[in-house]
Amino acid sequence: MEIRKLLLITLFPLSASAQQTFTEHLTRNVAGEGTVTLTQDAEIEALVNGVMSHASLPHKQQVQHINNADTLAVTTLAHRTQAIGFRIQIYAGGNNRQSKSEAFRMAGLARSYFPEVNVYTNFISPRWICRVGDFKTREEAVEQLRKMQLTQAFGEASIVKSKIIVTY
Repeated sequence: MEIRKLLLITLFPLSASAQQTFTEHLTRNVAGEGTVTLTQDAEIEALVNGVMSHASLPHKQQVQHINNADTLAVTTLAHRTQAIGFRIQIYAGGNNRQSKSEAFRMAGLARSYFPEVNVYTNFISPRWICRVGDFKTREEAVEQLRKMQLTQAFGEASIVKSKIIVTY
């Protein structure tokens, strides 16, 4: 992500006096030149224009206006890395289509009960696995497991040591 920032600065340096974003610069109308039209998600627009976090915005500004039409709520883009931690395994099946379907069904069930928790469905030879969460400590995993047990929908749930995604 750091490379993208440097590339944007090199391509189109934004100074305090230049009130034009990179995409506005690309799509401006200049007599005798062709027209550029950009169609993209507001999040991509923010990334291209260098809006990386709340810290890069003026004090107390929570929303950036894009193209005078769409608005984008700016959220902090965090760094991600892998570490050893814990996940809750809610399904382990075989290597057939029925097991795959069941793994994805359990993933959907977990997302419906706990939308704030990451759900991972993978084929780890020789079986389909569905795991929930990215817990740094066993205590965090135990707390989530208790919540899951209260639903009585995850009978096979158990805590397993796993590579997790850590956001910082």
